[in-house]
Amino acid sequence: MIKEREYKKRRELLLKKIPNSSVGVIFSAEPATRSHDTHHPYRQDSNFYYFSGFKEDNAALVFLKSKDETKTVLFVQKKDKTLELWMGERLGAREAKKRFLVDEVCVIDDFEKKFKGFIKGKKNLYFELNSKKSSVKKVSKWTKDIKIRHDIVPLVQKMRLIKSAAEIEMIKESIDITAKAHHRAMKIDKRGKYEYQLQAEIEHEFKVNAAYSDAYTSIVACANSANTLHYIKNEKPLVEGELILIDAGCEHNYYASDITRTIPVNGKFSEAQKELYNLVLNTQLRVIAMIKPFVKRSHLQESAEKLLTKGMVELGILKGNYKKLIKEKKHKKYYPHGIGHWMGIDVHDPAPYKDVKEREIPLQKGMVLTIEPGLYIDKNDKSVPKKYRGIGIRIEDDILVTKDGCENLSHHIAKTVDEVESISFQS
Repeated sequence: MIKEREYKKRRELLLKKIPNSSVGVIFSAEPATRSHDTHHPYRQDSNFYYFSGFKEDNAALVFLKSKDETKTVLFVQKKDKTLELWMGERLGAREAKKRFLVDEVCVIDDFEKKFKGFIKGKKNLYFELNSKKSSVKKVSKWTKDIKIRHDIVPLVQKMRLIKSAAEIEMIKESIDITAKAHHRAMKIDKRGKYEYQLQAEIEHEFKVNAAYSDAYTSIVACANSANTLHYIKNEKPLVEGELILIDAGCEHNYYASDITRTIPVNGKFSEAQKELYNLVLNTQLRVIAMIKPFVKRSHLQESAEKLLTKGMVELGILKGNYKKLIKEKKHKKYYPHGIGHWMGIDVHDPAPYKDVKEREIPLQKGMVLTIEPGLYIDKNDKSVPKKYRGIGIRIEDDILVTKDGCENLSHHIAKTVDEVESISFQS
């Protein structure tokens, strides 16, 4: 777990980044309605959690900076026995002050009065400028006299780009649980089952290993379903002789994992499946080997496109000179997405890819990103040899940039043809 002093260091670092005569505020997430008067399980706002570790709603975190003082104030919901009877126990201001290393804890009922006092004489306001939270809209009305208004979100997102040692451990724990889930999917007998039943096996493994939530809606896509990139219906049968693309990761202690494996329903790849699979796999391995500080993601993307396009020419999927094909973007029909994304508290961590001058940010030690090349060949694409039609393959791992290279944090999840076949149930 991340210790309170790390959250305190993050708050202190943010305060160093803003000028004197400033007030900043971040609000907790608001409960999400599922329908009428029922709600989705509550999940804290990622930026709020990053600075506090506080998991309750109806909360706010205020940052104050003057020439002579810096201060953080946490606002929480007061203890209320009637409300807690229906909605669960609350920590309350007294216990929050004991647990969290903030300068002051107040009840949220006093927020308006105290916040209006905080902003008196301040020149700068930092808040979630484009947020739709109701609390943000109120703050915007209260602070019309403050002319210098900044969006606090880009500051936070830039901080989240580099992971601490504790964060990396959290991500590793999440990946270890996800590894068990993917291996379970490989090992079980899939005959006569549906995609949603395999999804249930995967998410069962998340929950029995203390990851009560998935990091995103799992994709379990058999056969041509895999050629829909964001396929989440998971409603079709698992067909003998076909592949299943499984993109599934859990969230554990608020940190995500994001893993994709493509496995055969009957436990054994056909020759055509193997050819496409090894093309994607070899591309992924070569791209991962390129990762180190100062390398740019665009270089990884270009390398993946080059390798996949050359391979598709060799297999007869594309025809012509691979350089010309890339220039004409012919490969995009079969590989339309990026090589990967940042990952952390959010599965698609919203950290920046470019600096304020729109220059690409090169890789640095402590960044975590996914590497996920793929090939997607629709069953009705008659320009492609018949044996490859209807096959969709993606292979994705979570990679930590280290001092002089990288570490594949999910290396222990079976991936090669031999590894997958050796642990798979074969019908």
